[in-house]
Amino acid sequence: MISNYIITHDLDYQECHASTLAETSDGTILASWFAGTKEGDCDVAIWGAKYSNGKWEKPVRWAKVNNQPHWNPVLHYSKDETTLFFKVGSRCSHWKTWVMRSTDDGANWTDPVELIPGNTGGRGPVKNKCIELTDGTWLAPGSNEIKSWKAFVDRSEDQGRNWTRTKLIDQPGHFVCKDKNGKDVRFGVIQPSLWESEPGKVHMLLRSTCGRICRSDSCDGGRTWSNVYETGLPNNNSGIDLTKLQDGSLLLAYNPVGKNWGPRCPMTLTRSTDNGLTWKKVTDLETESGREYSYPAVITLKNGGAAVSYTWGRKKIATHILTVAEISAGINA
Repeated sequence: MISNYIITHDLDYQECHASTLAETSDGTILASWFAGTKEGDCDVAIWGAKYSNGKWEKPVRWAKVNNQPHWNPVLHYSKDETTLFFKVGSRCSHWKTWVMRSTDDGANWTDPVELIPGNTGGRGPVKNKCIELTDGTWLAPGSNEIKSWKAFVDRSEDQGRNWTRTKLIDQPGHFVCKDKNGKDVRFGVIQPSLWESEPGKVHMLLRSTCGRICRSDSCDGGRTWSNVYETGLPNNNSGIDLTKLQDGSLLLAYNPVGKNWGPRCPMTLTRSTDNGLTWKKVTDLETESGREYSYPAVITLKNGGAAVSYTWGRKKIATHILTVAEISAGINA
């Protein structure tokens, strides 16, 4: 396993968070994240870096559209073009989604424009990557935090130029959880991660406040979705991400902590060979308590392996590149 930290100690920010990954046609890996003095501060911008020839190049600032905090970049590569989505706004409920595109692996970007002009609340992908269905449709895993936490999916049939949003996905009313003050509140779900198991059959796992990762399923290409239901996977109300590997199995990166607002440690990889019904740990990427390892991103590489990134103590972005053999050896250990 190749492990690296994207160098940040000599850059013009103090904290970084919420990384995203994409691989281009020649095997170059791009990463992006938001960074500034502190999450939510007005100087927070979108940064990025390129991994080639076995190392990360020095990061550069990719986007800063106004004097409001920037959040949650999401990279997507398709047909020789990289798309970068990101959020801008002082509060999650008032986010606007902006988008830029590059045809030279992030060296140059188009001017940023609003994904849905005038929209407030955040359309498109909220944290995790888009997926492309077998029919070419893009699905963007979305959610909003307007009054309550609810998820949705945005669909595009023209390479991300126009989008149609699904209804907010229903959540059973009997689900309750504890807030930070120990009070019972109705649970919420945000930040889905998507995969297609067979043509038109799509699934999502979601971050939740109920102490478990939740799930929803679609049989019509992501147009409509089942009610959210709990899985057996623990969740600490922090971000997760998964990818479908070339052999059809699923690789999930998460913090296996079953407590609302629980510790963001360890950072673990687990794998499912039955479409997410059961899971077996591959490896722990981080185990040292007392430090935050959070908001993972994971992608399948063209060589069959996988790349993972996540926040390391809000000071660095950690990255790991795993081969097919390493993933297999981990699950069989």
